[in-house]
Amino acid sequence: MKIYLGTDHAGFQYKEIVKEYLKNETKYEVIDEGVYEYVKTDDYPDVIVPVAKSISQNRKKDIESRGIIFGGSGQGEAIVANRFSGVRCAVYYGGPKKIVTLSREHNNANILSIGARFVAEEDVVEIVKLWLSTEFSGDARHVRRIRKIDKC
Repeated sequence: MKIYLGTDHAGFQYKEIVKEYLKNETKYEVIDEGVYEYVKTDDYPDVIVPVAKSISQNRKKDIESRGIIFGGSGQGEAIVANRFSGVRCAVYYGGPKKIVTLSREHNNANILSIGARFVAEEDVVEIVKLWLSTEFSGDARHVRRIRKIDKC
C-alpha cells in the first residue's frame, strides 16, 4: 500500500516523525509530498492538494493508498482534501482514540488529518499505527452510506 504524506509548517515535525516510522518500521511505500523544510509562511493547500489528488486518482485505478496530512488544527487540511472525488478525510485533534478507529471502521476514511497543535508529539505514531491497522467493517449500513456520499 502507498502512504502519501503532506503538511504545512505547523505539522512539519510530526510529518518527519511519522515518515521515519513508516520508512523504518513498515513495508508501506511512502511518498512525501512536502513540505520538505520548515517555512512559516507556506500555505497548506499547496501540499494537501497533491496528497488528495493522488488518493483520488489511485482509488479510480484500484490502487490501495492512504494519506496522512498534518496542520495546526487539521481542519483546513481536511476541507481541502475532501474536495476531491472519492476522498474521505477524517480529522483527529486529540481526545478519545476510538475516533481514529471509527473513521476507518464506519467511514472507510482514506486520509487522516492530524491537528498537530492539539495532539502530543509522543502520541502521533501510536495514532498512525492505530489508523493504518484498522480495517473498514464492511457492514451493509456503512457501505450504503458511503455509496450515498460518493453520489454527491
